[in-house]
Amino acid sequence: MKLLVICFCFFSLVACDNSKTKSEFLNIQFEEAVEQFDTVEWEALIPKDELETILNPPKYIEQVVDGSAEDKIGTTTQSTLNIDPDSEAIYQQALTSTNIIEAMDGQNIRIPGFIVPVTFIGEHKISSFFLVPYFGACLHMPPPPPNQIIFVKSDKGVTLESLSDPVWVSGKLSAEIFEDEIATSAYTMKMADIVLYDLEE
Repeated sequence: MKLLVICFCFFSLVACDNSKTKSEFLNIQFEEAVEQFDTVEWEALIPKDELETILNPPKYIEQVVDGSAEDKIGTTTQSTLNIDPDSEAIYQQALTSTNIIEAMDGQNIRIPGFIVPVTFIGEHKISSFFLVPYFGACLHMPPPPPNQIIFVKSDKGVTLESLSDPVWVSGKLSAEIFEDEIATSAYTMKMADIVLYDLEE
């Protein structure tokens, strides 16, 4: 749980970086995308009160070691960790919220993130995927809240050398819930463009 908060904060900072793409070809695509799509950060997709709750979790979270038995809170451990039931309920609701920012519905946006494949064209092309704010989400650690996940559909498909590569994705955002065994997203997007995100200045 602590790792979720740390990763969320980290990528919010990374997303603010005005980085360059990895090649001249990608840079041309990037410049075109800037003209057609508004760059947004992940926090623009989540209600402010829920963002505040996630970034300021209950105090007991600091006592929990990632991967430990207490990391999965149960009735037997709540009393030993002095958990406030009301605070815990609000926090858990924020972690599973599908509440969206209505003003974002129908907007053409450009947003950075990491790909979690959902469906493929053949063996190597990704035809749909979850875009998430930090690497490993949904696969190696708990998923972000649904309102911090975008389900992206691509007609042409996407070929990516490594899932650890961050990308910029541009397209039309819709306030539409998508559920899969991997995760649930509160937003969907029809992808128009994708380019690599370079973390170096």
